[in-house]
Amino acid sequence: MAEPPKTTRQNLMVLGIETSCDETAAAIVDGRGQIHANVVLSQIDDHRPYGGVVPEVAARAHLEHLDGLIKSALTQAAVGFDDLDGIAATAGPGLIGGVLVGAVTGKAIALARNLPFIAVNHLEGHALTARLTNDVDFPYLLLLVSGGHCQLLAVTAVGQYQQLGSTIDDAVGEAFDKVAKMLDLGYPGGPALERTALTGDPTAVDLPRPMRGRPGCDFSFSGLKTAVRQRLPATDPGGNWRADMAASFQAAVADCLADRTARAIKIFSANHGSGHRLVVAGGVAANHFLRQRLQSVAEAGGMTWVAPPPALCTDNAAMIAWVGLERLAVGDTDSLDFAPRPRWPLDAASDRKAAG
Repeated sequence: MAEPPKTTRQNLMVLGIETSCDETAAAIVDGRGQIHANVVLSQIDDHRPYGGVVPEVAARAHLEHLDGLIKSALTQAAVGFDDLDGIAATAGPGLIGGVLVGAVTGKAIALARNLPFIAVNHLEGHALTARLTNDVDFPYLLLLVSGGHCQLLAVTAVGQYQQLGSTIDDAVGEAFDKVAKMLDLGYPGGPALERTALTGDPTAVDLPRPMRGRPGCDFSFSGLKTAVRQRLPATDPGGNWRADMAASFQAAVADCLADRTARAIKIFSANHGSGHRLVVAGGVAANHFLRQRLQSVAEAGGMTWVAPPPALCTDNAAMIAWVGLERLAVGDTDSLDFAPRPRWPLDAASDRKAAG
């Protein structure tokens, strides 16, 4: 599918709805890339007592707050439903209870207002955010790093994604959260570990770099988590050991991401030429240490590094609205019988494999 001229979407405005995990969000975005409203309600306090996201608690919170957030977004944007050209809602992947809340709400609004409905792949929201924030042209190389996903993809057009590598076990964000829990750093774990690592020595603890130097672009983080667990002291020795462990773990992750991404840059450049962009997106892309390391990798590989602002790396509805705009501009909409999907790969080949 060819990239549509940007003028085709300039006069469009879409409501985006995001409920795939533990953020309830609604946003109003137009085709010029202006975010008129982006309202996000975090459920961190609801899940903190459990040390992680509880699906039933998340779904109930979405159900309780989504209508009010949509109303707030419309008010902030100073628009009504009659000003909208479409409704975009995350329809997977994610916690299916939450996904159902958002998708059904989006369908109901689309039906009541006779508007097009766009069922958005949450991962595509992350994949295309850089086009909203930085006006990135196709093609580009994407490193998508989040709590549930870690993959490298060649992005050649809206809806066209070729996976170059993925994790063979755990996602990088999940590894951050689990290690933070081992170190008793609090919830949410990823940001807590990054803060703790600021005062640590990244060379203090000898940790492995899984998959580094191997052929291909796949990742692995399960063994790294195990290595951290094996190196935990039996009793608290005091001092700065938690910060040293956090910094050492973060440095190991950075080395793994850098090695795999460097290999993907070579493959991408061989197929698409030089001078393109490396886009880093997803919740883990908000980590400043990793951002700096990946920027260096991009520059060494002849690419320009791009990452959305940290607030748009984590889950939000602006990215969902933007996918809706991109797809609406080329007439790609969905029927109201679209079935939400707890698993939904971006890469079409992976999707066919999963379905088969």
